[in-house]
Amino acid sequence: MDLGLTEIQQMLKNSAQEFLGRECPPTLVRELEEDPRGYTDELWRQMVGLGWTGLPFSEEYGGTGGSFMDLAILLEEMGKALVPGPFFPTVVLGGLTVSDAGTSQQKWDILTGICDGSLLLTMALTEASATYEPWGVETTATAQGGHYILNGTKLFVPYAHAADILLVAARTSPAAGSPAGSSKGITLFLVPTKSSGLTVEVLNSIASDKQCEVLLDQVSVPQDAILGELDQGWPVVHRALQRAIAATCTQMLGGADAIVDMTVDYVTQRTQFGRPIGSFQAIQHQCARMATDVEGCRNIVHLATWTVSEGIPSEREVAMAKAWTSQAYQRVCTAAHQCHGAIGFTKEHNLQLYTRRAKVLELSYGDVETHREAFFQQIENL
Repeated sequence: MDLGLTEIQQMLKNSAQEFLGRECPPTLVRELEEDPRGYTDELWRQMVGLGWTGLPFSEEYGGTGGSFMDLAILLEEMGKALVPGPFFPTVVLGGLTVSDAGTSQQKWDILTGICDGSLLLTMALTEASATYEPWGVETTATAQGGHYILNGTKLFVPYAHAADILLVAARTSPAAGSPAGSSKGITLFLVPTKSSGLTVEVLNSIASDKQCEVLLDQVSVPQDAILGELDQGWPVVHRALQRAIAATCTQMLGGADAIVDMTVDYVTQRTQFGRPIGSFQAIQHQCARMATDVEGCRNIVHLATWTVSEGIPSEREVAMAKAWTSQAYQRVCTAAHQCHGAIGFTKEHNLQLYTRRAKVLELSYGDVETHREAFFQQIENL
């Protein structure tokens, strides 16, 4: 296992860093927090033009055939720049899941649209319980003629207001010998957002990151809208969650790295008592601890993304990465605020943008306690 970057991956990282530094500055991030859509068509078109939306998909669909590790490199830079928009839900949650479980026709119809930027997707999984376990899926899909009728409410669905298609997890066979809450009897459906009976409302969140509530009221979809196999959707969801968790960790790594750079720059310029505050040992130790946390994150996250990319069992590495990186990102944020003082809390300063995003990412796809428990279950079984 080589966790170093290849020459091509380093070029991808450098080009992404240069592009995002130029086209997605903090001023744009602030503007898009207040924007109802949460992204701009211009930035999206530029990302599509660079081939980013097609990075992990086969060339036959218009992609570049990159690996999950390649995608992780890009997502790390996006986390560093706090890039808003539907890239993560479309590519990570939607596209990779279709690539994993879709029919030949579904892959052609959807992946070509993702690669050329004409199609936006997201996954509608969590509900009132906010859990990422199968027992939290209470939305139902009832067979009726040649269709399925979906009823239920999904919460915290990223960029559902902008999506063309939702990947909806619903219960299709609660009475087929499987108890309520079991992983059996869950099916994934491809549901167009323009379907009759489907409504979307953007929720308020600490990071203004466009999470949505989706109401499904007698929404009818044909049988060929099933993604994967009937009643066997949870293994597909589980694999999608493993990818999403690893990808979220890369974003946290990028954000924490940016905070360290920001803080070191600040403490070398801010003067007090006639000298830069970075000359004081207490500040130096804070920065050293922050940098150590980032390097720890880098190693643990790269291990998790490598296991996912290689297609080998990744539950242990992914749970470990999410539990560790979530807390490390919070520690870095706290230390940065202590070094910056009051100015770091002001709306005009960039630090608070990262602090708010860090809390959202910490809770996304399972919190620290959830992943500690998952990790313990993995080492218990060794």
